[in-house]
Amino acid sequence: MDNKRITIFAGHYGSGKTNIAVNYALMLREAYPDAPVSVADLDIVNPYFRTKDSLKVMESNGINLISSPFANSNVDLPSLPAETYSILDNHEILAVIDVGGDDRGALALGRYIPAILKEDNYEMLFVINKYRPLTKTSQGALEIMAEIECAAKIRFTGIVNNSNLGDATTAKDVLSSLSYAEEISKKTGLEIRMTTINTSLFGELEGKIDNLVPLKLYVKQSWTKQEV
Repeated sequence: MDNKRITIFAGHYGSGKTNIAVNYALMLREAYPDAPVSVADLDIVNPYFRTKDSLKVMESNGINLISSPFANSNVDLPSLPAETYSILDNHEILAVIDVGGDDRGALALGRYIPAILKEDNYEMLFVINKYRPLTKTSQGALEIMAEIECAAKIRFTGIVNNSNLGDATTAKDVLSSLSYAEEISKKTGLEIRMTTINTSLFGELEGKIDNLVPLKLYVKQSWTKQEV
């Protein structure tokens, strides 16, 4: 995938976008060791834990995390630090933006959209997960997608298939999600930029899926097949 200066990950609650954002930032750090890399966590809907769960691994890799000062606390205030604007003002920064779930979370992104569109050096990736209740059909996923685009006032440019069942995910589960992702791709005209999997499944799936990206699990996902 061609890297843009700003990469935005958005999707339904539980789609796994936060874990993808952390892994993607680490990939950028490896690919561009001399460039400043920042992750902006815009989730003001659910401040109890997210990219800040991975603060230590990001700090140890020289990645700057921008998040609400109330993340991982018992304070629920819809605030974002002024530092967020640094990723828009400094065009040397490779920025990864983790957007809160659904249209409510996308509202926080809206204030930064004029600057993002003006620079026009971004990817807005729709993270999909076949195994979450409200996006188990392509139609459900497309409805979520339209709501996010309307709230954020920006269109998606690609798709990330992150269909998984947390720790219970098997290679068969991933393969079973491919037709679902392809259907969404055809209906939207958007390319599937990545199909993401846990690193433990890479040996079974290597060579079977285009744009396969193995991820380490930095943000815990614990749902099971019984929940979907």
